[in-house]
Amino acid sequence: MYYIIRNNQQFGPYSIDVLAAYVENGKILRQDRAFLVSNPQLIQAVGYFLKSNNKKVKIKHQGSVKQQLKDIGRELIIPNDVFSRKAFMKDNRLLWLALIGLAPAFLIGFFSAIPVITFYVISLYFSVIWGLFFFYLFKTPQISTKKTIFLFFALQILVFVVWDILHLPAFPGISILYGFTRSENILLQVIGFIFGVGLLEELAKALPLLLIARRAKEPYIPQSLVFYGLMSGIAFGVFEGVQYQMTTNTELDYANAFFMNVARLTSLPFLHAIWAGMAGYFIAFASLYPKYRRSLYLLAILIPATLHGLYDVLGWSVLGLLLTLLSVVLLMSYLKQGVSYQSKLSR
Repeated sequence: MYYIIRNNQQFGPYSIDVLAAYVENGKILRQDRAFLVSNPQLIQAVGYFLKSNNKKVKIKHQGSVKQQLKDIGRELIIPNDVFSRKAFMKDNRLLWLALIGLAPAFLIGFFSAIPVITFYVISLYFSVIWGLFFFYLFKTPQISTKKTIFLFFALQILVFVVWDILHLPAFPGISILYGFTRSENILLQVIGFIFGVGLLEELAKALPLLLIARRAKEPYIPQSLVFYGLMSGIAFGVFEGVQYQMTTNTELDYANAFFMNVARLTSLPFLHAIWAGMAGYFIAFASLYPKYRRSLYLLAILIPATLHGLYDVLGWSVLGLLLTLLSVVLLMSYLKQGVSYQSKLSR
């Protein structure tokens, strides 16, 4: 005699013949767990005991396919509440799945006639996903949704004015540093990318953070300004990504263009976010301990600019990829030691 276990419930006991008959009728499954009354320690699938007793079982069909579909009924295929707004809104998982999974298709469908807008709205889609991810990891009571949205779009306006209208990289002095980035001399490249490209871009991303910190009604803890830094970096990455997709990437072959377009939507905005998050960390410390603010402001710009510049030199090489990993590890280490470091500066 055998007991059947399904969903932590026990049924039986059944003889092997009854067990075989139930399997044929679909009332018991071969995968259900079972054990002998005389040996409860040996728990195996029903199929194991059928085989050990030389019971060959063939599961019966419930009529023709047409009859089976009739018995199954329409409700299994099209539930009665499938078009019910109340049922859809009640299960938020479906709503999130729809927003995340279908948004790109709808955005492309509505904006495909204007490529620059298409690139931008798709970039915004990825930005929202990054933003939700960062909020989940770094949320604090000090974070404001309104301030986050304002920061995101204000920074892009700033970048548009500085890069596209004022053409700051073409200014005397700055243009020399940018020119170094095209040199065949690796040392000049490093200088150009760190003190030209890196310094200018990281300063642009840090300016809104300085403004937020200075206008704060209460001192921000480091994690709060790290979050705003991450969002500042994402905003910069989105704007830069759209520009590259409309210009540089169009000159690449299909494979490289595809790779760089994906990178401009995912990894590269993430890297900009990590570097700007570091700036937020040190700016928060500068606000909390103003007597050290000069050094902390310097670190807020110099560390991200150095990592940024070295990455631009190394690119997607092994060393370049290791540098990106180092950037992430550094930011996480900063946050981990934040409390202990605050006690050191407060002495």
